[in-house]
Amino acid sequence: MMSKEKASSLHRQWLTLQRLPQGKWLGTADIQQMLEREGVQVSLRTIQRDLNQLAERFPLESNGASPQGWRWRADAQISSLPHISTSQAVTFLMVEEHLRHLLPPSLLDELRPWFDMAQRAVNHSDNQGRHWLDCVRIIPPTQPLIPPTVKREAQQAIYEALLTNKQLNVSYQRRYDKMSAEYTLNPLAIVQRGPVIYLVCTRTDSPKIRLFALQRFMSAEVLKTVSIIPDDFNIDDYLATGALGFGSGDTIRLKALFTKAVGDHLYESKLSEDQVISETADDRLLVEATVKNTQQLLWWLRGFGDAVEVLEPSLTP
Repeated sequence: MMSKEKASSLHRQWLTLQRLPQGKWLGTADIQQMLEREGVQVSLRTIQRDLNQLAERFPLESNGASPQGWRWRADAQISSLPHISTSQAVTFLMVEEHLRHLLPPSLLDELRPWFDMAQRAVNHSDNQGRHWLDCVRIIPPTQPLIPPTVKREAQQAIYEALLTNKQLNVSYQRRYDKMSAEYTLNPLAIVQRGPVIYLVCTRTDSPKIRLFALQRFMSAEVLKTVSIIPDDFNIDDYLATGALGFGSGDTIRLKALFTKAVGDHLYESKLSEDQVISETADDRLLVEATVKNTQQLLWWLRGFGDAVEVLEPSLTP
């Protein structure tokens, strides 16, 4: 049976390992204060002895200063760490909050212990990560919409096929169709636009690149056959065509008059690198920029109502 003294030492050393960072140096006096907040009274000499013993078994290093600073080595594997730092905890929680819809469900399951550990870390009474999360928000630039419901089994199959470069056999129901259709797809990429996630892919009966909304998949099955990827396909090049803006993607030179109240933000958030703004005699802003002619552009301009007047070109739905 473990003695009380040994159990106390083990608890103290475990708390010490949990408090050590992987980047900056942490002094023994700081460790002593942290331990005291946990109700552990210990001398600096004992802490130094603990750290020397722990360094024989864990990837720790000291800076040799007086007093010494300690930290995890930069090459320490995450599996070696019995804790995560405040910055790591905040990052994990932000990933869970804002990227969970884009991560494969299987990967989310693997990361669940880390998410839970991160939550416990930031909930600690003296943890600055909790304060950071309470002070930071990400808001959409447009009217927020509730994400559509996606069948988890279908989503998992789609993500697995993309990860493993395999084809998919799917049942897909378009918005206005009463019956679903069967397709064999070659997954190319996953893109989220607002609350909707799209599979970028080709059908085996056509080389045309298409978009399939994930919420409309009734079912999906990963096949053993390898996905056929066009030689010249690049997701960034594809997006640059304006495909997710639901338009032709043709480049135009936009000339529009904005009232200062609604156009002033374009001085800092530009429409394009070659954007030019000049003030007119009637106290409006003439904005000229090379942009993609997409439905998204049209929606954006219409959102300003009478506060914007498009001079060139003539934009129609």
